[in-house]
Amino acid sequence: MTPATNSLTLTFFSLLLLCCLSLQGQEFTAQDSLRGGVTPQRAWWDLQYYNLEVTIDPATKKIWGANTIYYKIISEQKEMQIDLQPPMKIDSVVVAGKKYPYKSIENAHMIALPAGKANSLEQIVTVYFSGLPKEAVRAPWDGGFSWKKDPNGNPFIATSCQGLGASVWWPNKDHMYDEPDRGMTIAATVPKGLINVSNGQLIKTIENEQTNTFVWEVKNPINNYGVNVNIGDYVHFGETYTGEKGPLKMDYYVLANHLEKAKEQFKQAPKMMAAFEHWFGPYPFYKDGFKLVEVPYLGMEHQSSVTYGNQYSNGYLGKDLSGTGWGLKFDFIIIHESGHEWFANNITYKDAADMWVHEGFTAYSENLYLDYYYGKEAAADYVIGTRANIANDIPIIGPYGVNKSGSKDMYYKGANLLHTLRTWLNNDSLWRETLRGLNKTFYHKTVTTQEIESYIASKTGLNLNAFFNQYLRNSNIPTLEYKIADNQLTYRYANCVEGFNMPLFALAGDTSFTLSPTTEWQLKELPTSANTLEIQRDYYVGLEKVL
Repeated sequence: MTPATNSLTLTFFSLLLLCCLSLQGQEFTAQDSLRGGVTPQRAWWDLQYYNLEVTIDPATKKIWGANTIYYKIISEQKEMQIDLQPPMKIDSVVVAGKKYPYKSIENAHMIALPAGKANSLEQIVTVYFSGLPKEAVRAPWDGGFSWKKDPNGNPFIATSCQGLGASVWWPNKDHMYDEPDRGMTIAATVPKGLINVSNGQLIKTIENEQTNTFVWEVKNPINNYGVNVNIGDYVHFGETYTGEKGPLKMDYYVLANHLEKAKEQFKQAPKMMAAFEHWFGPYPFYKDGFKLVEVPYLGMEHQSSVTYGNQYSNGYLGKDLSGTGWGLKFDFIIIHESGHEWFANNITYKDAADMWVHEGFTAYSENLYLDYYYGKEAAADYVIGTRANIANDIPIIGPYGVNKSGSKDMYYKGANLLHTLRTWLNNDSLWRETLRGLNKTFYHKTVTTQEIESYIASKTGLNLNAFFNQYLRNSNIPTLEYKIADNQLTYRYANCVEGFNMPLFALAGDTSFTLSPTTEWQLKELPTSANTLEIQRDYYVGLEKVL
């Protein structure tokens, strides 16, 4: 490693190394801030393009290569932060044929580059790297490289790195806020007899003496964790889907032993595309196509290269997560992970604290797939059934700036939040326009949850501040408390944030009506002698009769 000067001021550098942050009762280190924050060493440059070249050796589990980074200077230049996690290491940093020094602070590497000022010209830096990348323990949740064998004993290898970070295997600007505007190239070299499948379109294959290099081109912006390599003894089949923006190339790469199963199971892929284009708008990556790629783990939403390992069965590894039977009407991985093409890959959170934007909307997409093919009641059965998976432990939104998400409830509490909001709106046409409008307004953009909340409120005309605070920033579920005496209903909201006032459709005996609860007790005359109250099941709200 070449020593380098450090242009950080002593005060900032000392604080960065020594401080610990305490957020929401959790302790975070300076390394968490380097990973999760828009540091000064990230803020001054705008990422334009990656040209990633990597060689993968299954025999030694070693990888090596280079990432050429194209960027523009947007403010007075400082050091450049590039992220690469040990035991991977940077071998050298080269600009215009000259090596430049860098200083490593665990996962973050501060490169002392030539001075430069803001301009419209692209700058180029190449980072050479090598090492033994972290091996996935329980992919995709504890990710890295999965080094497996297929049933015939051939290498079967894949990457997964959401949360952990793409820097677990290749050097990059490992923060979600900045994506390469013009996309990237991925050139993966693997032993002969194997195929590498990555994101985008295969533009060429280079035959070497003992290896082949597969060159894939991504023409759209792409988030770092969405970049993948998948290596195996693959066979290929595909089709052309006629979508909202014309012909869409859909390709499938599977192990030869599973070809016939895949041809049957992957019939759900064009069905998925029809349902999600209806609800969310055009597939966001027509130029890059759509792929399903078999891998040795459950699956992930890698952009235009969705990975699949659900054992060619419906449900989630054959199980219905809703307990209603509707979850066995579709292959969970095909539907859920493909839904992320709209919410995660098209609309991408800027900070991991807002991961619900990915997972809540995509869990909700399972419901909308059922709605499209089986109707609204079936979809409601399913999403309401998933409430059994909600813990209501901590808020869905996590602490900002430290690469930390909130509660795992972001999945099915997020889905039920959206189902509840659709019920409140009571206008399915406008709801569909809202979902499609999100994908049009934030097309290929990184967002904050505030931007998503503001758009939905503006589009629907509803005052949603307290609503989003309740379900995203509070772990309690609002409860409608009530009592009935002498044909009088007394009711109020409890267990909720200030200002929560979502109206409810209710039923007492045979009489239905709308309530407008607040945190203050209210009275309503009932033209019935009923002594119990029901609220429409679609609202994710508790109900409690009090004395």
